[in-house]
Amino acid sequence: MSSSPQILCRKITERDLVSVAELLTLGFPSSERQYWDRGLERLKARPAVEGCPRFGYLLEADDAIVGVILLIFNEPPGRPAQCNVSSWYVQPEFRGYATLLISMALKLKQVTYLNISASRHTWPILEAQGYQRYSQGQLIALPWLSLGRAGVRRARCFDGARADRALPEFDLITDHQKAGCIVLICDTAEGPLPFVFARSRTRLAPLDLAQLIYARDTESLVRCAGALGRRLAREGMLFMTIDAEAPVPRLPGVYLKDRRPRYFKGPVRPRLNDLTYTELVLFGA
Repeated sequence: MSSSPQILCRKITERDLVSVAELLTLGFPSSERQYWDRGLERLKARPAVEGCPRFGYLLEADDAIVGVILLIFNEPPGRPAQCNVSSWYVQPEFRGYATLLISMALKLKQVTYLNISASRHTWPILEAQGYQRYSQGQLIALPWLSLGRAGVRRARCFDGARADRALPEFDLITDHQKAGCIVLICDTAEGPLPFVFARSRTRLAPLDLAQLIYARDTESLVRCAGALGRRLAREGMLFMTIDAEAPVPRLPGVYLKDRRPRYFKGPVRPRLNDLTYTELVLFGA
């Protein structure tokens, strides 16, 4: 009679990353191995947040990795640590131990946890775990149809020029450009405004979309939408997707409630359209 496997839940270390990539490729067959290798390398290059696991947690059964949950930590200026919970997979025969993995991942009470890619069937599970929505859906916008706004001169690609080094987001936008994001600077009468986008695809549109990753606020995006849209069109992206609670006045497009809702759990409600240092950046939109 065979004995029950010895189950262990522990932090992921660098030496586990190859096996973690193999398991995630098995668990998410629509994503190629290269997707996980690239994302884990970017995660490895990120500075660790004190008191937080660097990569997340895994389940071992008799020394074989059978479950994993990735955790992407970030310390926004002036706010508590934030964690994007990503890529949760447990082999079917060990699903009974999945709650152990989740309880370990969510144990830090001072951290605000994000889930930005929850499948529809998991929504009730997240709500039972104490998550709540901070974004109800998405607007698929046609920004180049937006009327021009007074004081907005142009949108240009960020190149690290001296004029932009005074931006409070300089390090943030430099990091995201290195990760493959499109960083545009809108020159206005009051000074430059930065915006970060990730290229993505959807069945709802025939061309690539620009997923908004960062804007200071929705109003600044609306103000610069025309200039941003014309610049993004030159990059082959006629459509822009932004997280929204409802249709956005003065921004032409279609609002889709329940499309990619964003969830959080913890002490600080996240700000809309700040998806910096999340899986959309490290792994790709």
